[in-house]
Amino acid sequence: MAAIERVYNIPLRKEFQRAPRYKRAKRAVNALRSFLKKHMKSEDVKIGKHLNLKLWEHGIKNPPHHVKINVVKDDKGIVKAELFGKNYEEETEEKKKEGKKEVKKKEEKEGKKERKEGEKQIKEELGKLEEKTKVIEEKDGEKKEGKKALKKKLEKELKEKK
Repeated sequence: MAAIERVYNIPLRKEFQRAPRYKRAKRAVNALRSFLKKHMKSEDVKIGKHLNLKLWEHGIKNPPHHVKINVVKDDKGIVKAELFGKNYEEETEEKKKEGKKEVKKKEEKEGKKERKEGEKQIKEELGKLEEKTKVIEEKDGEKKEGKKALKKKLEKELKEKK
């Protein structure tokens, strides 16, 4: 028995209009499944990733009125439906979880790198400031002075230069 491949343009509007607004996309998915069960004569129907995204694209209240899909029934009787022009992709929950974990790990690594770089820059700037204060202290011949005293001396030097 060879695989059967067909293209359907499925009308969904009449089906989801019978449902309340807050259930319309769910009703559209159920209508799609029942249409495929009837026309492909199989109980095992799988909806692809792109088709699912298309059905839920505008939220639960506003699904598309009709959908053009490509359907393949394999030798085991499994019907796989995907949006016309796309290859069938099935996204399992494990892949979703793994993807989220990998993204979190990458973000943590990037954050750590950014923190280290920031700390290095701060240390460099502090080192430069300490050197400048040492130079000023050495010029005056005094060992330690407060911030106010340093400011006054800098102001005096600026006035003298002018």
